[in-house]
Amino acid sequence: MRILITGAAGFLGSHLCDHLLADGHEVIGLDNFITGNPDNLAHLMGNERFSFQRHDVSNFIFVRGKVDAVLHFASPASPNPQSPAGYFNLPIQTMKAGALGTHNCLGIARVNNARFLLASTSEIYGDPLVHPQAETYAGNVDPVGPRAVYDEAKRFAESLTMAYHRAHSVDTRIVRIFNTYGPRMDLEDGRALPNLLKQALLGQPLTVYGDGSQTRSFCYVDDLVSGIVALLYSNEDLPVNIGNPVEMSILQFAETINRVTGNAAGFTFVKDARSVRDPQQRQPDITRARSILKWEPMVGLEEGLHKTIPYFKTKLGLA
Repeated sequence: MRILITGAAGFLGSHLCDHLLADGHEVIGLDNFITGNPDNLAHLMGNERFSFQRHDVSNFIFVRGKVDAVLHFASPASPNPQSPAGYFNLPIQTMKAGALGTHNCLGIARVNNARFLLASTSEIYGDPLVHPQAETYAGNVDPVGPRAVYDEAKRFAESLTMAYHRAHSVDTRIVRIFNTYGPRMDLEDGRALPNLLKQALLGQPLTVYGDGSQTRSFCYVDDLVSGIVALLYSNEDLPVNIGNPVEMSILQFAETINRVTGNAAGFTFVKDARSVRDPQQRQPDITRARSILKWEPMVGLEEGLHKTIPYFKTKLGLA
């Protein structure tokens, strides 16, 4: 296939480029580098089956020639209020990527009679009252809260995708992505793993908010990408959760990171004001992925951390 990937220079987009090129496809990458990193694609620039356009998906997209699939991954995704690349500091751009960007990408898919895959997120479930979260759960969301620019952009994108599917018979896929980690992720992302792993590698105490009882599930990037590609190749048009269902508290996670890195600095507990309404529980129900895609994650947390640490060391100047 000839595949267009928006957000190609991002953490997930660049790994998708690698996987689909390895599968023998031609890939056209699109990114405006507002949050993406050109270094993530540098190794592909000599590949004759890869091409790149610098472009903002919020504007009309033109791609010369036939396109067989469109994968829309362009959006700020970092929840770090201190990061200039986070959605707290790019609220309008985030909403436009979810609304106008999705509309433009669906238009390309419709014109080309191409398959469309939307990168959605577990954040559409909000601060869930149902646990674990299955695709049938409508969520517990705040449309005007500080995280709403990302949550609601993705919820709108899902609605628009299904509208094109029903009204124009566009062949659509929706993946709801849960916490993912691995090489090429932004060390300033603001999520638990980059925050804690960076501190551990620098020999610092790990910052744990509240008592650390809030939970997360962590999926290694190779597992996630294989699930996304399985969904792309499938015939499933309803949303599918992709993530690792092994849930642990943040304190357990921090203890694992200290053990794997050999960090003896311990922890610093910080009062959790929940100023950004951070969800207290996050765990995917992957029953649909298991039954429909025959997929489930294969990489355990400690193995994934060992695969990730060399990249973090290089970025921190420790390698």
